[in-house]
Amino acid sequence: MAKGKQTEAGDLRKLLHVAPGEPVDLLSYDPRATPAGPQQKAAGREATAAMGEELAHLQERLYAASTAGDRRRLLLVLQGMDTSGKGGTVKHVIGLFNPSGCRIRAFKQPTAEERKHHFLWRVRKQLPEAGEIGIFDRSHYEDVLIVRVHEMVPKDVWSGRYDEINHFEQSLADDGVTVVKCFLHISRDEQRERLLARLDNPDKHWKFNPGDIEERQFWDDYQDAYAAVLARTSTPQAPWYVIPADRKWYRNWAVSRLLLEQLRELDPRYPAADFDVAGAREQLLAE
Repeated sequence: MAKGKQTEAGDLRKLLHVAPGEPVDLLSYDPRATPAGPQQKAAGREATAAMGEELAHLQERLYAASTAGDRRRLLLVLQGMDTSGKGGTVKHVIGLFNPSGCRIRAFKQPTAEERKHHFLWRVRKQLPEAGEIGIFDRSHYEDVLIVRVHEMVPKDVWSGRYDEINHFEQSLADDGVTVVKCFLHISRDEQRERLLARLDNPDKHWKFNPGDIEERQFWDDYQDAYAAVLARTSTPQAPWYVIPADRKWYRNWAVSRLLLEQLRELDPRYPAADFDVAGAREQLLAE
C-alpha cells in the first residue's frame, strides 16, 4: 500500500494491489503500515482466527464443486526478501484450511535435472489440481529476481521472462486458476532484527544461513528487481499485492483477508446430488 491510501477492509484487494502497467517505487510503501486492518497485535490475531471457519467452509465448497467437474482452483504465490515471513505465512494462514486440500511447494535452488529444462518446467509440475488451493513459497519469480541480481544469465534472457511469465499466468487463468500473488514487504532494519533473533536463540540456528548476511549487500539491487517484477507482471488476471510485513500479525491477517475475499468472489457451490436422495434415505430407514 502506498503511503496515504485508505479504504475499508472489505476492499483490501483494491487497496493493496499493484495497478497493471504502473511504475513501482517501493520506498513509497511503508512496511510497518496496517492498512484497513486491526491496529494491535492481539486484535489482529483474533481477527485472523475468526476468518478460519469461513475460509475452511469455502475451501470445502471449492473441493466439492470439483467433484462435479468445476475446474477452478486457487494459487497463492508468496515472494519476499529473506526473513519476510513466507514460511510463517504458510504456517499461520494455511493452517486455517484443511491441509488435505492444499498443495504446498517451497522452491529452492534448482536441481541439476531442473536446470536442464525451461525455467517454468518445475513450476508446471506443482500446480494445484481442480478444487485445490496451491501455495508457492518462492516461485518462478526467482528467475527474474536472484537470477537478475547475481547475473546468472544474460540480461536479454532474464528480461524476456517477464512476458513469458505473463503469458503463463494468463494460461492459468484461462484454465480456471485464480492466481493471488503476495509480495511480503519488509524493511532492511526489520530483516536485521529477525536475523539477530535467530542468532540469539539456539533453537533457531537451524534457520540461519550465513549467506543471508552477504545477501544484504545486494539489498538495493533486490529492491530494484522486485520493483520491476511488480511493475511488469501485475496484470488483471494475476495481480500483485504488496503486503506490509514488518508486523507479522498484520501480514497474516492481510493474506488471510485477501484469500477470503477471493474465495467469496469465486463463490463455489456444493454440487447437486446425482442420485435419488429420497430413495436412498428410504432404503436406510427400512433396514
